[in-house]
Amino acid sequence: MSYCTAIHHMSGSQKDLHKNYHDNFYGFPIHDDDELFGRLIMEINQAGLSWETILKKEQTFRKAYNNFNIKKIAKYTQADRERLMNDAGIIRNRLKINAAIENANAILTLQKEFGSFEKWLIVNHPKTKEEWVRLFKKTFRFTGGEIVNEFLMSTGFLPGSHDESCPVYKKALRAKPMWKSAVNKP
Repeated sequence: MSYCTAIHHMSGSQKDLHKNYHDNFYGFPIHDDDELFGRLIMEINQAGLSWETILKKEQTFRKAYNNFNIKKIAKYTQADRERLMNDAGIIRNRLKINAAIENANAILTLQKEFGSFEKWLIVNHPKTKEEWVRLFKKTFRFTGGEIVNEFLMSTGFLPGSHDESCPVYKKALRAKPMWKSAVNKP
């Protein structure tokens, strides 16, 4: 069942939580590197858990990870790692915490070479899912196939975030810059 269809089967606060993300963020481009990195952190932390758990914790993730500020996270010390391990508002998994810090440093390197994380993604676009997974595994930590797929779908680099019958499909399509239009072609 697609995310678009699943939302129609939800009710109450659960539906509100997912509908806001689905209608306003999922499949839409992100042009701010810190926000792109934040989405990557969220996708990595979702591994093995429900997306609803991550959506409920988004604000505490933002607070714990300095609003996803790449430069600050890249400088995290052992004390920061321990602070995160003791923060019940996030996912307390040492591998995921270490991946966030290492990935922040990797993005700083990409920013020096390409100007931004987004530009690195653009330079490498388009790729198949398999090519993206290989590239992410070479570049980042804790980035398996499903994490990479969801990150790229949720930011508009891979198709599939919305069914063509979904009311948000055309809105998400219009939000994508011209260089991304090839993403939506079969």
